[in-house]
Amino acid sequence: MGAMEDDGQEAERSLDSKDLQQQSKALDSLTDHVEDRQLDSKRVQQAMAYIAATADADRNAQRLREKELAAVKINPADVDVIASELELDRKVAERTLREHKGDAVATIRSFLRWRIPLDVFHSFSAICNQDF
Repeated sequence: MGAMEDDGQEAERSLDSKDLQQQSKALDSLTDHVEDRQLDSKRVQQAMAYIAATADADRNAQRLREKELAAVKINPADVDVIASELELDRKVAERTLREHKGDAVATIRSFLRWRIPLDVFHSFSAICNQDF
């Protein structure tokens, strides 16, 4: 009987060992999953911090640009002429004039450059350059 008991105990140990191995693998996969989630949450936190820092930098750059534009001296009569002749809102005319450092001609050209298709512009230029 001693040999049979030894075989039974050995088989039981083998089963216990297999159970322990399976439990160990299951635990490892669970902890790996938790570690991956922690790494993912760290990446998300880093990405969010980067986005926040970028947004702050963008806001600061925008504030500096607005201060720079506000410091540009412009002629109110130029704003009136640009707004009325190009049928623009005064705020748009004023801002664009400031962006062009108060140069009314450059401001008007910038509007014309984007508002008139090139073929129309070239046709108009050809008509204006003809001798009558």
